[in-house]
Amino acid sequence: MMHTAELLQAFAAHRGDAIVVPGRGGRHWVKLTTRETLDVPLGDPAMGGHAGFALGLAIAQPNRRVVLFDSEGDILMSLGMLATIAEQAPPNFYHFLLDNECYATTGGQPVPNAKNVAYDVLARGAGYPRAFAFTQLADFTAKLPGVLAQPGPVFVALKVAQEVENEPIGRRSRWNTRSRDKVVQDLRGELGLAG
Repeated sequence: MMHTAELLQAFAAHRGDAIVVPGRGGRHWVKLTTRETLDVPLGDPAMGGHAGFALGLAIAQPNRRVVLFDSEGDILMSLGMLATIAEQAPPNFYHFLLDNECYATTGGQPVPNAKNVAYDVLARGAGYPRAFAFTQLADFTAKLPGVLAQPGPVFVALKVAQEVENEPIGRRSRWNTRSRDKVVQDLRGELGLAG
């Protein structure tokens, strides 16, 4: 099993100029990123919506790799997105799933059937042409360049350690300090879009 911060650090070396939707990995990603203007954090209120948003970015920016760090809770809330992403088949979309077997942002409640769900198999069954699963950091780190060299959509299930947040959401320190308007302004500037 991996720690989210460690696997994000391994990914950071291969990020290049990809647009990153950090999803559930956001609070770790903000400490690692060197291209904040290409990061599109949605925050905790977007549970279930990260995949649809990232798909939209991938379709809108076909010449730019789009990387999503999703969670199993998000996937289960919008399972149909796997089929939608597979049908749209964006070749620039890389869907990483951080599976900690619990709803960590709402207190650590267990995800149903957490030990038995094979998310890479679900993704393949939904039509993703390439899906992988990793439980060990060394294996993930060694194979990551090859995974990223393949055309998307690519799905990567990652077993991560539980990091439960028990502080009420309203009292947590915010990891995303940029406003939504600033996130949009930064991304538009990076992509060379007017206004």
